[in-house]
Formats: sequence, structure tokens, C-alpha cells
Amino acid sequence: MKFYSDFAAHRSRQITVDVLAVAFMAAWIWLGAFVYSLVLGLSDFGVQMEEAGAGFRETMTDVGENLGDVPFIGGGISAPFDSASSAGATLESAGQAQQDAVQNLATGLGVGIAVLPVLMILVFWLVPRLRFARRAGQAKALVSGGAGVDLLALRALSNQRLPVLAGVDADPMGAWRRGDPEVMRSLAALELRSTGVRLT
Repeated sequence: MKFYSDFAAHRSRQITVDVLAVAFMAAWIWLGAFVYSLVLGLSDFGVQMEEAGAGFRETMTDVGENLGDVPFIGGGISAPFDSASSAGATLESAGQAQQDAVQNLATGLGVGIAVLPVLMILVFWLVPRLRFARRAGQAKALVSGGAGVDLLALRALSNQRLPVLAGVDADPMGAWRRGDPEVMRSLAALELRSTGVRLT
């Protein structure tokens, strides 16, 4: 495969577009990571809630267990603390659920912001670049393999637009049939130029 044109102006445009495409993709990826970390910061409240709930649950459980050891009345006194311990567990679960929700939101936003634009850039930049590289590689292989100028000229007759062909000769097909060497070389050069390969 041949990734860049032999012609300076075309090659400069290709390199400029490549650099811009990579820079834009990097910028979108950075923005996605920034939004992810920004949204993930909202989970701090959930962490605090979970820690407060866990601490409250442990304290109430310890108090309930200590009071439960009191003879005769321990079971009755520990019951409210056991209920309070359950409330702490609920608060702890709510804190964990809030963290999970924020994590999912941060991941969704971060990936959405980064991936969708990068996919669009790949579709509109990478696909045409790969198509160019494939065509240029095939054309270079034709030239390197000693393919005749007449074959390249025939490809030009089938691939190039009519106004472009008319600029080479008033009757390019007739010139090709006659084997006109100047027209054949011009058509071959035209076909190769469109693929970014210079006729040597």
C-alpha cells in the first residue's frame, strides 16, 4: 500500500488532514476523559453516605450487642438499636447505589463524548485514506510490474471524467486505438496522477 501521493501539493494536503484528524481524535478523547472524571467526582457524596451509614450501623450494632448482655432486660433494650442498625445499613446501601449510578453516568457520558466523534472522523477520514492507499498501491504495482502505458491509458479512459479526457485530446479513444504515443502517455500519466503515482 502507498499512503502518500508522489505529488508535493497533494502529499502536503494529505499530511495536513492526517495531522488534523489525529489531533481532533485526541481532543475528543481528552474531552471524554475530562467529562468522565468530572462526573465521577459527584460520587463523593455517595462515598460519604456509605461511610456514614456503615459507621452508624456498626455503632448501633455494637450498642445493641452490649445492651443485649444485660440480664433480664437486655433483649428489650437492644431492639431499638437493632432497628437503628438496619437504618444505617439502608443508608449504606443508598450510598453504594448512588456511587454505582454516578459511575454508570460518567462512563456513558465519557464514552459517548469520545467514541461517537472519533468514529465519525474515522469514517470520513480513514476510509477515504485507505481507499487512496489501495488504489495508489495497485497503480504503483502496475508501473513496477512493467504494465504497458496502453493499459494505464485504457484505465484512464474508463475512470476519468469526460471533460478531463477532452483536455488530453479531442478524440482520446480514437487516439488510443491508433496507438498515438503522446496521447497514450498523457492518459497514463492522468490515470496515475489521480492515484497519486508519478509516471517515470
